[in-house]
Amino acid sequence: MATDNATQSEAIRSTTRLLWIVVAVMAVFSVVAPFVKGRFTPAEAAIIHSPDTLLYVLDINERSDSSILRTPSADIPVRLLRSEDYSLLCSKMLSTVKHPSQDGVGIAAPQIGIDRRVAVVQRFDKQGEPFEVYANVRIDSLWGEVTHGPEGCLSVPPMRGLVPRFSSVKVSYTDISTLKRVSEEVSGYTAIIFQHECDHLDGRLYTDRADTVFTSMEWAAERAHFDSLGFYRRK
Repeated sequence: MATDNATQSEAIRSTTRLLWIVVAVMAVFSVVAPFVKGRFTPAEAAIIHSPDTLLYVLDINERSDSSILRTPSADIPVRLLRSEDYSLLCSKMLSTVKHPSQDGVGIAAPQIGIDRRVAVVQRFDKQGEPFEVYANVRIDSLWGEVTHGPEGCLSVPPMRGLVPRFSSVKVSYTDISTLKRVSEEVSGYTAIIFQHECDHLDGRLYTDRADTVFTSMEWAAERAHFDSLGFYRRK
């Protein structure tokens, strides 16, 4: 009788362990599956489909925001680039960076809570200085003179810093029209913006490179105005 009880107890323990393993595997799969299947995670979709046209921009001073900003971003599967979700994401990133409350020249997806390699860059080197969206963008090489110029970041308000940057870069990204990798060489201020935004996609901030960082009183005053109107608050 004692032997039978011991056998039954061991069987119960084995079954329990198996159930826990199944639960753990299902939990991991629920997180990984969206990346494997080529779709946004439920959390990402919630941000993309939020009712607001302007998205909350993460702040490095918030602990939960900091962990996202410091996480290297994943590529977006090619087949997702022609989805309605991706189009909506691009539209909202553009609306956010161009709004007077932000008034930026670039923004990366991690800054709005989505760790995917998507960045908006204002092309000062093109006629009309348009804002353009780049998927799976990377810097392949840097060259030219290294200058120490002023930079700010929508996620590090109201600070400014002097940051060393190369004058020219070669960037590559997935072309939305052909879904193929393309590359181009960029110089000047636009090259600096590409470096800044690609740093975001690698989990880095300009403050990691800056020689000095200081408070911009002018920017602080501008933000105080918009803050009084309800901007910069997580909804």
